[in-house]
Amino acid sequence: MTTVTLPTVSPPRPFAELTAWYGPLPVRRRRVALVEAVREVSDDSAETYRLVFDGGAFRAAFVSDRVDVVAPGDRLQLTGDLTLDDSPFPVLLRLRIVDRTEDRLLAVGTALLPYRLLRRATGFRLPFRLPATRLRLLVAGEFA
Repeated sequence: MTTVTLPTVSPPRPFAELTAWYGPLPVRRRRVALVEAVREVSDDSAETYRLVFDGGAFRAAFVSDRVDVVAPGDRLQLTGDLTLDDSPFPVLLRLRIVDRTEDRLLAVGTALLPYRLLRRATGFRLPFRLPATRLRLLVAGEFA
């Protein structure tokens, strides 16, 4: 009789991925650390979401101004500002809720950012040899 040891599975960690696109082609994909994912509910049941990213040259924070629930109830649209180098940039983050309990929310979402406008508004630049027309920010996190 042989003993088989199964690998242990670690709990899911929040992550974010930044992908630079040039037309239909992904040019660069980089994993960015999602340092903080917070969901705050005020007394009047208004929700605010805050995400903090730290990925070397890409240090940013997203704070939602408005939260819209899309028809089925398992999707959210967060409208807010992505702050890069103390410069806010308006972003629409679309989240799909994977799991919801009373005290936590597990969600996956994307935001598309036009690279030229982002560069002009915040000063964020990719290396010169990497052309890009837009950036996609993919977020998977657990909001407590």
